[in-house]
Amino acid sequence: MTDWELIYDREPLPGSWNMAVDEYLFLLAQRSKKTYLRFYTWLRPTASLGCSQDINRVLNLEECRRRGVDVVRRMTGGKLVLHHLEVTYSVASARADLFTATLDGSYRLISEALVRGLRLLGLPAELAASTPAAYARSHLPCFAYPARNEVEINGKKAIGSAQKRSGLSFLQHGSIPLVKEVELLSAISYGLDPARAESMTSLSDELGKPVSYALAVDHLVEGFKQQFQVELTERQLMPEESKIVARLENLKYASWNWTGEKAEPSGFDF
Repeated sequence: MTDWELIYDREPLPGSWNMAVDEYLFLLAQRSKKTYLRFYTWLRPTASLGCSQDINRVLNLEECRRRGVDVVRRMTGGKLVLHHLEVTYSVASARADLFTATLDGSYRLISEALVRGLRLLGLPAELAASTPAAYARSHLPCFAYPARNEVEINGKKAIGSAQKRSGLSFLQHGSIPLVKEVELLSAISYGLDPARAESMTSLSDELGKPVSYALAVDHLVEGFKQQFQVELTERQLMPEESKIVARLENLKYASWNWTGEKAEPSGFDF
């Protein structure tokens, strides 16, 4: 199969741009038969909110300003994530024949590909069996606990993911910390128990040596290729596509109306 395209951003990018690219791939997947797999990282420390979260309940905006942490709101749900020294992945597709027609089914299949990639890296990754009820109802950050079918290593959450669906089309993206930044996350978020923070982890912590962005992506790409038995055609955004992404970034992800007020812009199309 050759209908998978790989977008591998090797240089760090601003958070608002990253979110706009992911939404563009989601919209593109609705119009094509292709599946888009993307890997990227972040130019500056960036806190991302789930689409429906109240920014004032989960994030200390003054501390974000003081520490130079950018803030964006995702199109997906889920909880607060601090992105910085990490690999971020996204998958956009409308292929129910590959991913099933359900959120749970597609989420699990993608998690299995991620597990395979981490095992190739030498990590004993596996899927979490259940979601703690108290965590599901809380405003705690994403990495406070592993949820059902999320990837964990030695009982600690290694990847935090979220998905958006429209019919058979979906976008799933997720954060894979290379280095844990507990102090910064604790400073900018509300309600993280310091004792629970000590149970957070990263790929470098679990492997016992530094794991680079490029090394992690190489193994994760191989994990997807093996899991789905596909070949990946690597490409970058074309200039006209970058113009579309820039419009979406300015209209939505760089706007306080969306980030702070959850006001979805109208009138965007391409």
